Amino acid sequence: MNQTIAKFGHPATLIRDYAHWVVLLRPAQPTLGSLILAAKSDATAFPELPAEAFAELAAITRDIETVLAGAVRHARMNYLMLMMVDPHVHFHVIPRYEGVRARNGIEIADSGWPKPPGLAEARALEPDEIDELRDWLKTLWPSG
Repeated sequence: MNQTIAKFGHPATLIRDYAHWVVLLRPAQPTLGSLILAAKSDATAFPELPAEAFAELAAITRDIETVLAGAVRHARMNYLMLMMVDPHVHFHVIPRYEGVRARNGIEIADSGWPKPPGLAEARALEPDEIDELRDWLKTLWPSG
């Protein structure tokens, strides 16, 4: 795993491991269910990824959007590729919704709705909250 994946809490935040990508719970949640979709390679530019990694994205994004539609009932999905601080290829996956969503006492409003997500207002999760949300999303993830 590369440094970017480690920075986002792997293995504690791991929801699903694919051939070329990992899906991680984003430790700071701008909206409930926010994820990191990170390439396992050491590539620091999107076009450097192998063709197989691009092909795999179709199935992964389908899984992400299916799971989050049921979990948080998002209205839109934002995939943000912000590789300024963390250099390896990754997306911040932010489900967007009006209002507040909650899971077991963890309540998070989409403070930016309907404009860009409020990344600066993201809620930093406690370790037990990471475990709760990670395990919840893992149970909803399609097997395969």
